[in-house]
Amino acid sequence: MKRFATASIMIAAALAGTAAAQQLPAIGTILKKLDDNYSQTTDISARVALTQQKAGQGVKAIDLLYYRRDSDQSFLIVMVAPESEKGNGYLRVGDNFWMYRRNTRTFQHINRDENIGGTNAKGENFEDRKLVDLYAPATDSAGRELVSRGQLGQIPVYRVEVKGKVSDVDYPKKLFWVRQDNFLMLKEQDFTSSGTLMQTSYMLKYTEIDGHYVPVKQLFIDEFEQGNKTAVEISDISTAKLGDELFTKAYLENLSK
Repeated sequence: MKRFATASIMIAAALAGTAAAQQLPAIGTILKKLDDNYSQTTDISARVALTQQKAGQGVKAIDLLYYRRDSDQSFLIVMVAPESEKGNGYLRVGDNFWMYRRNTRTFQHINRDENIGGTNAKGENFEDRKLVDLYAPATDSAGRELVSRGQLGQIPVYRVEVKGKVSDVDYPKKLFWVRQDNFLMLKEQDFTSSGTLMQTSYMLKYTEIDGHYVPVKQLFIDEFEQGNKTAVEISDISTAKLGDELFTKAYLENLSK
């Protein structure tokens, strides 16, 4: 009897250990780890190449300069090519986000879901706004968080479903595929509130800066208008401190004079 009891305890302990090993992290924990990975402790400037393909319209290439300072949630985008876009730009300071047009010398207040240069890349793809502030875990009818393990190709991932908890998210529902080993996002799908898939994004390559990460190669596929997609490549990254004057309307205006 004693031997049987000992064996039962060992089996129970083994089952408990297996259950603990299979326990999934909370969605809030995953979002926090993503935020920690992407938040930069230094200023960043870089060159960005956008290659847009539209069905029936061929390929359009846009080059831009990108400046970002996470300490006060600021970024600046300045178009440098093609000539028709040169001098146009986007400026974010705090909660304000503007689009600037060189030909009219006017600033227009816009939302975070504005398409950059008419491509599938959006303003939110260039900023550092915390996921934990924007999204809440999606749950099933029993109140369980919608998170599971899976594979993306050969890479073990967490598949996470979230819903917007503020009004200015670009899409109210998202699915994330996040690496299990280092909590970097590999894939994202964006949906309307009715469940229509609008866009699929792939983060194809990252670079590490002081223990944090920047996605330097991304692909955005328009699922609503088939055949439209935008590739984004970031290069020439610098972490030199940026002057306050960069993140002003006056600076953007002066560039186009």
